[in-house]
Order: sequence, then structure tokens, then C-alpha cells
Amino acid sequence: MKKTFSLFLILILAGVLLSACAQPTQGPLTITDGLGREVKLMGPAQRIISLAASNTEILFAIGAGGQVVARDDLSDYPEEAVNLPGVGGYDGYDLEKITSLQPDLVLAAEINSPELVQSIENLGITVFYLGNPADINGLYENLRIVGRLTGHESDAAGLVQSLQKRVDAVEMALSGATTTPKVFYEIDATDPSKPWTAGPGTYHDQLIRMAHAQNVAANAASMYPQISQEELIVQDPDYILLADSIYGITPESVGERPGWAGIKAVQEGNLFPFDSDLLDRPGPRLVDGLETLAHIFHPELFAK
Repeated sequence: MKKTFSLFLILILAGVLLSACAQPTQGPLTITDGLGREVKLMGPAQRIISLAASNTEILFAIGAGGQVVARDDLSDYPEEAVNLPGVGGYDGYDLEKITSLQPDLVLAAEINSPELVQSIENLGITVFYLGNPADINGLYENLRIVGRLTGHESDAAGLVQSLQKRVDAVEMALSGATTTPKVFYEIDATDPSKPWTAGPGTYHDQLIRMAHAQNVAANAASMYPQISQEELIVQDPDYILLADSIYGITPESVGERPGWAGIKAVQEGNLFPFDSDLLDRPGPRLVDGLETLAHIFHPELFAK
């Protein structure tokens, strides 16, 4: 009986120790941000203001949504974020409102200027500037960083593992691809003779390549160039993705543009409205974007 009780006690103590090890660090934190600054917190942030839609999506994805007290005006995902107070956006930020919410952390991103970061810090508020990831692995690291800042390290690790499995599954399926179709990603065709698109250095370009396709603007001189109608006809893309469908652009209207009828994508009906948020925002939904692209370009590899 004595031995049984001792064994029982040992098991309880072991469980307590393991549980303690699994908990996030509760003490002071010092983490270098995207501006190369050492940002210090007394512990995981509990009142957070997000200044970017990508940051908001990350916070909710790792389970820290309940710690977010406000967000920028463009944060519209997930649905719970829309109910939070807004503190501004492209037209400027309400520093007085930010101060009144008494955040212990403001999470900024590359769409926010270093000057804005300094202005908020001058109010005595801690700001962490989360740099844009260069690739999918950089996204994973950003998730881990935000996990540390918020006390959700284990949640962030679980999310990273889940995303990695999904990316691996896409790459495994695409290993059987026998074609590399050409793709035109349309951002804005206010002037259809030279629509805006996504070029080198963008997530759009990177994920199109990961989805075993070619971006017709991959060799453009800038990240977001205009491509002439003449060049587009020469490139003759197999697929056209309409990120401007949110503004009323439809596959039918594209087919009616002068000179576009001869483009292969138009002839074969390969024009797809596309949710630009999946590629514009450097958050967890980049993986959704990759999966969507892969299914569009290589549906035969994902048929059930």
C-alpha cells in the first residue's frame, strides 16, 4: 500500500512539473522587432492594439483574440475582430483613442511607418514592429514571435505545425504536376489597356510559383507594375485571376475588352475572381491562398 501511494505521489508530481514546463513564460520578455529594436515587456501582453489586418489575423489565429482591445480600420477578419473599436488606418491613426484604451502593447507592421511607431512610443506605450516575412518560413517565425509576446507560445507552435502539414500536402500533390501554366494576376484594370499586377518580390509571385505556375509579370521592373495590353497578348496567360472582382470586374466583362478575346485564358474560360486578402496579408491565410492557387492551376491533382 505504501509503495502504491508513493508511486501515485510521484506521478502527480511529474504531471505538475510537465504542466509547469508547458506553460508560456510569464516573466519579463525582451524580443528584437523588425526595426532592430529590443522591445521589453514585463510579461505577455494582455491589452493589445493591432495596427494591421495581418497582425489581427495572427493574433486571433494563435488564440490571443481575447487580448485584443482595438484594431485598425482594415481588420475585417475574423468576424469577431470587426466588433472591436477601430483606431484609424490609411487616413491616420487616433493617438488619443489609442492612449485612452491603455494598451500594454501596440502591434505594428510594415504598412505602418517608423514615424508612427515613434509617435506612439512618445506617449509611453510599448510598440512592437512585426516585419513582413520574406517567405513561408518567415511567416512561421512571425507566428512564434507573436506567440511569445502574448503568452500563446504553445498555440503558435501548434498552428505552425498545422500550416506546415498543409503546405507539405500541397507540395506533395504538385510533385505530380506536368505543366507550369502562365498566370496573370489582375489588381486594378481601371485602364484595361495597362492593368496593374503583382510582380517580383510579392507574395503573389512567390505563391504562384509555389503553386507550380508562372507569373507573367515575374520579370517586371517593380513589385506592382502596369503591364500593357500588347505585352499581355504576347505573354498569352493560361489563367487570369481577378483580384479586382471586389470592384465589380467579372470574367464576362474581361472577355468584352477590346483585344482580349485572343488571350488563351479568355478563350478557355480560365478567368477566376480571387480573394486578394489571401495573398495581400502576410498572415496564416497565405496558406489558404497557396491551396486555392494550386487547386485552380492543377485541379486534376486534387480531385477526390
